[in-house]
Amino acid sequence: FYMIAGGLGDARGIGIERLAAWARKLGFGEPTGIDLPQEASGFLPSPEWKKTTKGESWYIGDTYHAAIGQGDVLVTPVQLAVATATVANGGTLLAPRLIDAIEGANGSLKERIPPAIRSERAIKPETAASVRAGMRGAVTGGSARGLESLPIAAAAKTGTAQIGGTDRTHAWVTTFAPYDDPDLALVVLLEGTGGGGDRFAVPVARDILSWYFAPEQQARRKKE
Repeated sequence: FYMIAGGLGDARGIGIERLAAWARKLGFGEPTGIDLPQEASGFLPSPEWKKTTKGESWYIGDTYHAAIGQGDVLVTPVQLAVATATVANGGTLLAPRLIDAIEGANGSLKERIPPAIRSERAIKPETAASVRAGMRGAVTGGSARGLESLPIAAAAKTGTAQIGGTDRTHAWVTTFAPYDDPDLALVVLLEGTGGGGDRFAVPVARDILSWYFAPEQQARRKKE
């Protein structure tokens, strides 16, 4: 991540401007449009912002921090879920919805709430496929191996976010499943755990996915 964003040795990185531009394509740095009031926007820092706000120059270390979601980067769980869903579905950026449909008093369908598409091609399908493959690798041989015992194939990325000036951390994992035909994108955030996403967040995600993809739950969803 450091090399791609900021470069290393003879390898030239894409730089903070392009990094932030691609992050915005995936929905970071702005509200997702979920049907809830007062949604946070998250934040993507820039050299201009740092100079104006802190009176400091931008250094390569700032780019490295941004590449791994640290430093002044702010991301909400729902933003990460939207980005994960975009990768999982092949590149379509959606606005999440809490309500699927509105029913009448007798159970009849009054209105179906369709997905809101923010961008039909936020990233190329082949780019999404590469990221999906990497996330699958995190399950089969990386930090999300705790999800390999699931009855369905999952893909995931763990994270351990340091809290400045403390020894505490936020434990993250973002995942989608099934890998070949995604049905669910899930983000787990455990605040101030003092441990990593692989140790704390992955077991929670495993329990949720085990419940969601249990035969009785899938049968119930088919009836609905």
